[in-house]
Amino acid sequence: MSAHNEETPILIEDGLSTGGSPDGGSPDEGSPDGGSVVLEAGPDAAGQRLDQWLAGKLGPDMSRSRVQMLIRQGAVKVGGQPIIETKRKMAAGERVSVDMPEPEPAEPQGENIPLDVLYEDNELIVIDKPPGLVVHPGAGNWTGTLVNALIHHCGDSLSGIGGVRRPGIVHRLDKETSGVMVVAKTDRAHKSLSEAFADHGLTGDLKRAYLALVWGIPMRPTGTVDEPLGRAADRVRRAVVPEGRDDARHAVTHFTVVERFGEQQKQFATASLVECRLETGRTHQIRVHMAHIGHPVVGDPDYGQAFRTKANRLPEPLKDQVKAFPRQALHARLLEFRHPTTHLPMRFEALLPSDMEELVDGFRRL
Repeated sequence: MSAHNEETPILIEDGLSTGGSPDGGSPDEGSPDGGSVVLEAGPDAAGQRLDQWLAGKLGPDMSRSRVQMLIRQGAVKVGGQPIIETKRKMAAGERVSVDMPEPEPAEPQGENIPLDVLYEDNELIVIDKPPGLVVHPGAGNWTGTLVNALIHHCGDSLSGIGGVRRPGIVHRLDKETSGVMVVAKTDRAHKSLSEAFADHGLTGDLKRAYLALVWGIPMRPTGTVDEPLGRAADRVRRAVVPEGRDDARHAVTHFTVVERFGEQQKQFATASLVECRLETGRTHQIRVHMAHIGHPVVGDPDYGQAFRTKANRLPEPLKDQVKAFPRQALHARLLEFRHPTTHLPMRFEALLPSDMEELVDGFRRL
């Protein structure tokens, strides 16, 4: 429960607080979930959109999307009258009240699914996601997902993302990709982390590194794939597409060869362990980009089909091991970001899962 309630409204004039919470703290402490907030527009508010102005005044706890939702629900009043138009222009001196609903229960149900937690505090949780775990409920996967697991694990420590008690997914890993993920537990953390991931570390401290076991050995030890991605012909997968196409999205992947397997022999197929760093975050980006340069991820069922027969050019027992490997050999090894409230740099690493480690060891014996 937030410290703010209906009996203790908060008045902010010209961006300066003149009220306080019942516990004596400032109005910016804690989540604004539950209770009523009253704000008065200063001269600088004139001409601004209502949703933009409110999002700025309510601070880091309140994302703009949540503000828009509250407006559409009739929870925002200007001069005592409900306003449902998010684009309404503000005027100086107007008084705006916002009724903050208590966070609703999450629609997905919590499930007792084991999690490998690397770090957790009141704002966020960092996990090492195992392969085979779907991140978010959806068609065909309404239960047994990471979100279900987090709702059970975090419980009441979820203060509400967009007004709902749910974990804030700011980035995703494919079902069969393992590794480090960060998830927000509050609106404030969700907003901050979402902005960091949207920026992809170009101006901030976000860094992501993946390890991929790929077929063949790239000609150069380092390289960059700068090719736009869009929908493939089947409308399900992704593909490199012409830059001018309507669905083309800028995508850049930097790669470094970490290990080479079978380089000194010509009898068997070769492979490499490659570290990939993302400059953008498109769906299936690493998998599509590596396949595009002729080095698809081993075991990739969507983008490595043309290389399935490569396993026949391997010695036993590695040949059977590759054929039996049930997923793409891709792992999110490293995640660095700045904490949304302490602003301290945070770094998390996850070792290769056992199945991928055993596969890599098999290639080391080539």
